[in-house]
Amino acid sequence: MTTAPTPILAAGCVLWRRSPYGDGELEIAVVYRPKWSDWSHPKGKQKRGEDARHCAVREVLEETGMTCDLGTELPTSHYQVEGRPKEVRYWAAEAAGGSFRPSREVSRMLWLSPEAARARLTRERDRALVDDLLTLWGPRPPDSRQA
Repeated sequence: MTTAPTPILAAGCVLWRRSPYGDGELEIAVVYRPKWSDWSHPKGKQKRGEDARHCAVREVLEETGMTCDLGTELPTSHYQVEGRPKEVRYWAAEAAGGSFRPSREVSRMLWLSPEAARARLTRERDRALVDDLLTLWGPRPPDSRQA
């Protein structure tokens, strides 16, 4: 009797901010991972005993240098990696501070309009997350600054 392989559990964010150029338009962070030669959203594997929300926040910080405030959970991605199932939970997350520093894992980060982010992202499943975010809000993010 063969048992199914245990899924790889991971978490990440569609990291967003309001444009700093005065128009307040939505910008989305995309990261370049040289190991995979791809543009994606910040994400990574959960550590033993770590819940998905903490993993998502930790991975954003490690890959982008940004702290973030988690918002709405977005659809979970399911796919295969080297014959093993992988499950990645995502959240919309507003950038709260910090600055990007290139690393071995992530060499570039760009802040792009949703349309440009969609065009830059390598995989359709990542482009679909931009669509999910826009379905929630449209082209302008919610104003979390209002009490």
